[in-house]
Amino acid sequence: MKCLYCDCTESKVIDSRSADDRTIRRRRECMNCGRRFTTYETIEVTPVLVVKNNGTRQAFNAEKVRNGIIKSCEKRPVPMAVIDDMVTDISKQVYNSMESEVTSKQIGEMVMERLKKVDEVAYVRYASVYRSFKDISSFLAELKDMMKEREEPRKHGKKSGEEKPENA
Repeated sequence: MKCLYCDCTESKVIDSRSADDRTIRRRRECMNCGRRFTTYETIEVTPVLVVKNNGTRQAFNAEKVRNGIIKSCEKRPVPMAVIDDMVTDISKQVYNSMESEVTSKQIGEMVMERLKKVDEVAYVRYASVYRSFKDISSFLAELKDMMKEREEPRKHGKKSGEEKPENA
């Protein structure tokens, strides 16, 4: 780090503290002139582009994901902390994929996968917009699939979400 006052490249860190989630504030002292200055280090995030249905691309924005989930959970008993956890989880999955592009379809599937586990009504709301059901029969087909998935554990002697013991 170059000193602002004398251009010396030697400095020592006097104090470090977190400025926010991705930034560290460092107070430095120049080894040549003794003057102090502040630097900020931030984590460099490689942008991930979202390929939309019409072929356009835009930077991934977790706020858009959050807003879509909030809209589908409106008037539902889903705590904001659960929504935040879903958004964090989806963001991690997008960035950890090591891909420079992800489709809006993939993001929509990630959201629906999580909403289905949290609140079925919110899931149906999101799916109805995301999958843009053309008519009532396609909407009913989705509901029937959900009900079938719900009944599967019961047919095998399990309650929904409960694993069957290996010895049984």
